Amino acid sequence: MTSRLLMPFRTVAPAPHRVFEAGDQDPTAGSVRPTAILDLDHPRVAAFVARVRREADERGAATDRDRLRIAHGMIVTSVRPVYSVEDRRRVSRTLRLGRGSCSQRMAVLEAVARSLAVETRVRGLLVDGAFWYPRFPRLRPFVPAEVLLAWPEFRLDGAWVPIAELFAAPRESGPDPAGALAPGTPAPGTPAPGTPAPGALAAGVPVGPDAGFTNSGAETLFEAVARTTVDWDAPAACAGTAPCDLSAHLRTDLGRFTSRDDLFARHGQTLCRPARTLAEPVLGRWSAGATG
Repeated sequence: MTSRLLMPFRTVAPAPHRVFEAGDQDPTAGSVRPTAILDLDHPRVAAFVARVRREADERGAATDRDRLRIAHGMIVTSVRPVYSVEDRRRVSRTLRLGRGSCSQRMAVLEAVARSLAVETRVRGLLVDGAFWYPRFPRLRPFVPAEVLLAWPEFRLDGAWVPIAELFAAPRESGPDPAGALAPGTPAPGTPAPGTPAPGALAAGVPVGPDAGFTNSGAETLFEAVARTTVDWDAPAACAGTAPCDLSAHLRTDLGRFTSRDDLFARHGQTLCRPARTLAEPVLGRWSAGATG
């Protein structure tokens, strides 16, 4: 049982779910411009991007994909996962607090990408609230019926790459004077393929690249994309059976948006404002992995 009482009233009908096959490109444009959420010009964001650039240079990162992998690992170690419900929080505030939800940490990665002149956009997904039951077993009546997820995509080598595929392709060859990016070497703070997030073994999280994401324990969706494939579209190769398939949890595909700001402006956030006001002081400090 999930609740609709805490959700905003959505006045805009979502677009029908559509899977874009290879060669069938969604025309939605991306951007490298700052937004209210992706406040690239803020000194704190600029300082974090500078750290990413230094780390990438030291490790001989030769491609934007490698730089984003490195940035992902740095976010994992710098921003503690919590259940914050303020999806429109500015990236600079997330970095200042040192904690954030999966959505907020994905926004940090988008901000880094745009600062590196990599275009980003998001796909709006309405995910079944039951997907979060393992994290809130005693609070199921209060779990929203649908959770709005802004799923980032990055323009790399002329193609749009969802966040879950950043780690799927092999590293491209390039300068690597110190061997820092030798095949199989993970970015700093990022688990090597098949390595669980910190504390995952103790929490009983499935491990290994063939173990799917269960949305329970210490590993969150943000960490999981570096370990295992996450797919919302049930590709023919794994539809219904493989651990990468999360399509059964997807209720509605809202389409692509040039920014997460545009998505939330059109469809609202997961919770209505009064619910966010009441929940944020608690959930915004509640460490992901602690069940309720």
